Amino acid sequence: MERSRRTRRISAIAALSAAAVLLAAGCSSGSGGKKAEESADNTAAGKANTPQMKIAMVTHAAPGDTFWDLIRKGAEAAAAKDNVKLIYSNDPNAATQANLIQNAIDQKVDGIAVTLAKPDAMKDAVAKAEAAGIPVVGFNAGLDNWKEQGLLEYFGQDESVAGEALGDKLNDLGAKHTICVIQEQGHVALEARCAGVKKTFKGKTENVYVNGADMPSVKSTITAKLKQDSGIDYVVTLGAPYALTSVQSVSDAGSKAKVATFDLNKDLVKAVQDGSVQFAVDQQPYLQGYLSVDSLWLYKTNGNFSGGGVAPVLTGPAFVDKDNVESVASFAAKGTR
Repeated sequence: MERSRRTRRISAIAALSAAAVLLAAGCSSGSGGKKAEESADNTAAGKANTPQMKIAMVTHAAPGDTFWDLIRKGAEAAAAKDNVKLIYSNDPNAATQANLIQNAIDQKVDGIAVTLAKPDAMKDAVAKAEAAGIPVVGFNAGLDNWKEQGLLEYFGQDESVAGEALGDKLNDLGAKHTICVIQEQGHVALEARCAGVKKTFKGKTENVYVNGADMPSVKSTITAKLKQDSGIDYVVTLGAPYALTSVQSVSDAGSKAKVATFDLNKDLVKAVQDGSVQFAVDQQPYLQGYLSVDSLWLYKTNGNFSGGGVAPVLTGPAFVDKDNVESVASFAAKGTR
């Protein structure tokens, strides 16, 4: 019964994700089955001719993490369509990220899209933006905090549900002992993923913390853990670069462990194709970036906001494995999946 409920929940997530894609596509089209003259007055040939607005995107991205390239590409695509000047900035340090929000306020931007990886550290900065009359939307991290901080909308996946789904898949694959590698301690979304895995996985699981900004250290820590415990049969990572590094760690340790991960990039897709990574959980970061910018344009030009301010727009989770990887490979090669 519990499994059935979870299956229905993930199916609902997929439906919401599809609806979000249709929303994005609909916003970029000037037709949609009606005559052109019936389209919005301030769009032309699928591209907005509204006065240019400035939108700031402030993330907690760490240098070199290719996941955020996908976020940014989606944001830039929406900005180009909507005649938006996108001001992108990032820093993994929460205090610095809060300062970047203040910089956006000082630049008198028309809207801010922000990640809340460490929501308590961002609270005051977000409140200052809202007090200045700047609409703020959240994405990627902060599912449990966006409403209490007064954000208009949220775009991302429920990380707890995603973790639970991964735990179920590990059960189906017969895994017995996993480690869940967290590249940034205290990051609420990452912690939620591993907690979700622990909730549903029937075997033994433990968290291993690494410094995500130091990939040689990541490799050596995972290698040492695998050498220490030969019973580990799955390494679960929370980002594509860490999965690819874990493949090297497995080899260096002489381990028989398999690797699974959250999130995609083009190299990770190749790893799924060649079998060195078993599967990935895709949250569609390109879509998160796109919808975050497009939603602010819609709010400023037409007063729209998705979810009515009470429900998030979910962009995942969806599994990518050997059975369906070819369907996303061409998009990954372009750097959009």
